[in-house]
Amino acid sequence: MITEERLSISKRTTNRFFFMIAIGLVLLVAGLVIAANFSGGHGDAHGAEAGGHGAGWVQRLMANLWMNNVYFTGISVVGILFVAIQYVAYAGWSVVIKRVPEALGSYLLVGGVIMLLVFLLPIIFTGHNTLMHWTDHALTEVGNPKYDPIIAGKSGFLNVPFYTIRMIAYFTLWFLFFKWLRKESLAEDLNGGLNHYNKSIRLGATFLVIFGVTSSMSAWDWVMSIDTHWFSTMFGWYVFASWWVSGLAAITLTVIFLKQNGYLKMVTSNHLHDLGKFVFGFSIFWTYIWFSQFMLYWYANIPEEAIYFIERLGGNNNHYTWIFFFNLFINFAFPFLVLMTRDAKRQMLVLKIVCIAILIGHWFDFYMMIMPGTMRAESGFGLIEIGTALTFLGIFLVRYTKELTKASLVPVNHPFLEESVHHHV
Repeated sequence: MITEERLSISKRTTNRFFFMIAIGLVLLVAGLVIAANFSGGHGDAHGAEAGGHGAGWVQRLMANLWMNNVYFTGISVVGILFVAIQYVAYAGWSVVIKRVPEALGSYLLVGGVIMLLVFLLPIIFTGHNTLMHWTDHALTEVGNPKYDPIIAGKSGFLNVPFYTIRMIAYFTLWFLFFKWLRKESLAEDLNGGLNHYNKSIRLGATFLVIFGVTSSMSAWDWVMSIDTHWFSTMFGWYVFASWWVSGLAAITLTVIFLKQNGYLKMVTSNHLHDLGKFVFGFSIFWTYIWFSQFMLYWYANIPEEAIYFIERLGGNNNHYTWIFFFNLFINFAFPFLVLMTRDAKRQMLVLKIVCIAILIGHWFDFYMMIMPGTMRAESGFGLIEIGTALTFLGIFLVRYTKELTKASLVPVNHPFLEESVHHHV
């Protein structure tokens, strides 16, 4: 008889997460103090005058907060997407690991609050947000020396009220579907039958449509609008691919950690094999999108299109060149070569190493997307970056693990549970 498995997070583990947050905050504050004294405040003054094209410690802090929140928000919403896909596909293999992606969405509430604060607070206090060049009203005022006809042409979409409404809408929809799918899943544990399963299929199908629209729009809003003049019809897919493979790596890594700590006893090498195939396949998918976008712009060589890659490959005094190539290695070459064989996809140690590399690699991917447009050649890897990343990781883990403990790790009344238990590939 299949019974429940309850995750118990020890007080020691929880304290480690809070210690991680504390260490992150200490490093962040220390980094800000050093940066403020080093720049003497000149960078921030210049940044305000240049509409965000100069950089000081405040700009660096805001850019790191924005980047990390976009990254972890993406991983969180991918958990909901994964569950929705499994329902719509009538998938049976993934049932024994379903509670892992189900819990990822718990970060969305925190992510939404942080995103709103980072965007709105600078506008409230200074009139515009230097991360988003287009928030400066002078750029859309005809006759103003700063008037920018390209940004003015986009002002119907890129304006503060509409942008804020869209942001609230994304997080509200994503969080609601997280709660609804979670509610049906937990009710199924109590009541059994097919009613909750059928409701979940309908919810999943609806979410896929909503996510298809909101994922691309959020990518335009949160990442592409930083480089306001630039445009790409593939960018929504690119950000989705980075989010998706990061989410798959997070799910796989969590399953492995739980398995190694005595949980998920029904998970076998066959389930790990399928997760490994997902990670392997979508690493190639991300590379396909990356190459397709890069090749088209390289081949056409139109200045207003190529400038995005010039800034990242050879511009800004070659500040990002090494990251550009490192990005390709860690997100494509490494997982592709390591996970190529069947046996590699079934080994927990190999999968763990690859998933950690992918999570680090796609953090760098978002760094490449956001930092050149906000910091130019003045970004770096110091206490600010490490501290911010550790703080967000700690917050994410606290929310995630707490959600995992709220329900059985085994959905005991799922109609496909037996199929999942006996899954073989």
